[in-house]
Amino acid sequence: MHASPDPSIVRLDGPWAHRDVSANGIRLHVAELGEGPVVVLLHGFAEFWWTWHHQLRALADAGFRAVAVDLRGYGDSDKPPRGYDAWTLAGDVGGLIKSLGARRAHLAGHAWGGMLAWTVAALHPRLVSSVTAIGAAHPLALRRGTARPWRGQGRAAGHLFRFQVPMAPEKWLVKDDAQAVADLFGGWAGPRWRSTSDFTESAGKFRQAMLVPGVAHSALEYYRWAFRAQFRGEGRRFTDAVGTRIAAPTLQLHGAEDTCILPETAQSSVRWAGPHAEPQIWPGVGHFPHLEAPDRTSAALVDFLKRD
Repeated sequence: MHASPDPSIVRLDGPWAHRDVSANGIRLHVAELGEGPVVVLLHGFAEFWWTWHHQLRALADAGFRAVAVDLRGYGDSDKPPRGYDAWTLAGDVGGLIKSLGARRAHLAGHAWGGMLAWTVAALHPRLVSSVTAIGAAHPLALRRGTARPWRGQGRAAGHLFRFQVPMAPEKWLVKDDAQAVADLFGGWAGPRWRSTSDFTESAGKFRQAMLVPGVAHSALEYYRWAFRAQFRGEGRRFTDAVGTRIAAPTLQLHGAEDTCILPETAQSSVRWAGPHAEPQIWPGVGHFPHLEAPDRTSAALVDFLKRD
């Protein structure tokens, strides 16, 4: 792998179209496919838009306009020095929906993207038709779960605490061609997927995307704001802003083998969910249902969106 690849390397070929969209004062790169109601796909930590390549095809085939975005600081989107707080990130997604020419959009997010989807639904409810959280928890459920760092969800989220120190985590993430990304994903993935060539190929793409200049620092800034805001007034304001049940219908898909966001943390998120069924907890699947069980994930998502 090249030590400092150009951001354009994430514009992988496929049936989708790549383009840039102006939103909330920055440029966001998206890959989109299909026509119909808009579904915005939000990736998680150390990923980029390509994590949704299975769902882009499935959603387009089902009659939706699927739009997978590189979030602020990732892939070929802008990487400004600031703006990694939940308020600004939610503004990015809201601005993206408007720039796509849509009045409302369905949001589906993995991990950080799932928390962001929940946040957008709370802060910009008129823009959100539904929320699908995949391998994700509501931000307040995760906050409560990590209150005791020595046990349960707190121990599972140990990386959150390690990422708070300056500089060293950035160096660790990109060392040896971003081997840390493969190590983290290997620890969080279910054993079935982890042992496949598809995992190796996927991890290779995520490693290369992490090496794009600025991505490592930007990715860590998400965690740093989330942790430090708990001790500031903005953290209390955020808690108040997202502390009520959202109006949008909600779907939760989660792996029983998820060692990053524990299933019990995901299940505790239902207190903030809109109209919903019980979370689907899938045996044999880890932190990445959309990659580990792509057909099942796509089918569940399409079925939910068709009913909404």
